[in-house]
Amino acid sequence: MSGIRVTYSGLVSFGINLISVVTGLVFTLIVTRKLSVEEFGTWGLINGIIIYAMVISPIITYWVSREVARGERTAKTAIISNGVLSIAGVVIYLVAAFIVGLQSDADLNILLFATILIPILFIEHSLTAINLGHNPQASSYGFLVFEILKILAALLLIYYLKFGLEGAILASLVAYIGKIGIQAFYSKDQLRSKLQKNYLIKWLKLFWVPTYRTLPSLLASSDVVIFSIMTGSVVGVAYYTSARTIGLLVNHVRGLNKGLYPKLLESAKPGLFALNPIYQIAAPIVILIGVRTFLTTFNRMLYDAHLAMEDIDKEGRKASSKDYARSKLVFIPTLEIAKQGIYVGVLAILLYIYSSQTDSVIDLVFYWVAISLVIEIPITLYMTYLTKKSFKIKIDRISIFKYLLTSVIVFGIIGLFMEENLEYKNSIFEFLPSLLLYAIISIIGYLVITYLIDNRTRSLIKGIMNEVRK
Repeated sequence: MSGIRVTYSGLVSFGINLISVVTGLVFTLIVTRKLSVEEFGTWGLINGIIIYAMVISPIITYWVSREVARGERTAKTAIISNGVLSIAGVVIYLVAAFIVGLQSDADLNILLFATILIPILFIEHSLTAINLGHNPQASSYGFLVFEILKILAALLLIYYLKFGLEGAILASLVAYIGKIGIQAFYSKDQLRSKLQKNYLIKWLKLFWVPTYRTLPSLLASSDVVIFSIMTGSVVGVAYYTSARTIGLLVNHVRGLNKGLYPKLLESAKPGLFALNPIYQIAAPIVILIGVRTFLTTFNRMLYDAHLAMEDIDKEGRKASSKDYARSKLVFIPTLEIAKQGIYVGVLAILLYIYSSQTDSVIDLVFYWVAISLVIEIPITLYMTYLTKKSFKIKIDRISIFKYLLTSVIVFGIIGLFMEENLEYKNSIFEFLPSLLLYAIISIIGYLVITYLIDNRTRSLIKGIMNEVRK
């Protein structure tokens, strides 16, 4: 672990995440412009169902990251074990796909075709976990290759060859294979280790610890499945997925500054128009998703801080299952399970009551997102309270005020110009360049002003330049 360049890894991850904002949007633009609403909704549904299959992957990947970071040679055992485990993942996906396909208007053949992604995802998750423990920047390099290949494959398969939703699935497959190649290259020394039966026995014995931790994501992803089954349609999922695409931009830029959020949300309408003019109606939903994304990101940061302090699984320490049950490795997921359980329960009740009383899909999607936001707030308040008790937190109010004031001025002015001058043209090749120009000017203006008035921004830029020189 001592060989890891923390600053370098962080800057690489930060830079590639910023690039992924653009690459992710380009891929989504290709998909939303070339797929019908029903196909795009099915695409969102596929991503939801895949979570069911991947719920067992952390049985292996959760432990290997921690072990490799401590110098233990478990990589080869992990990747082979997880490869075998992918067979069970395929079975889980097929069962879930059949149930959802028969209860909704999603194309069952397409849902089944997406099964080809499951084994690849198990291998990719294994290699990511291995690199996370000894060479974190490798995961970022792999992610960059993934984003680039996904766009190139999508242009060929979806845009030019018009393969539709099958093309989106195949494009993802090609991108994951490229990512696996990069990850395998950087983890080749770790993969030269021997198969070790004792580690596999340990992982299987403690399978419930990482599995328990994945239950929140399993419950959270059930929302798209519940919505599709109870409404019998994937149209609402399409609107939700489009709004989520724009709302999640908040998550990508969190490393810059909290002050970016309010004005970013004002770009909901042009952002949705860029995806496809039909999704403009979902603009209010973007605002709710943006706020929810901020809260969930903040909560994850607090979760990670508490989990990092837990050392119950440290080598040489003897701990019983009861000790693990009392640890933060279980306590934190319990909070999430309670939150997500309430969320899907309330959502199911609301859909049962209102889905037959309204013809407005947008209204149902709005209620769906509103429920998820309201339920996130108590967890945020509790985690903030818990963190203040465990850690000493310093808040630089002066810097926050500088960032907020700068964002209001810069993005406020750009927002006014966009309202007056931005033309909503149906051709993406005419509309997108204008939208990107405003976005680039906004970001550059924000960075220039904060560089001039704030020491932290200057230190960040100098740190980046120092790392580049090295």
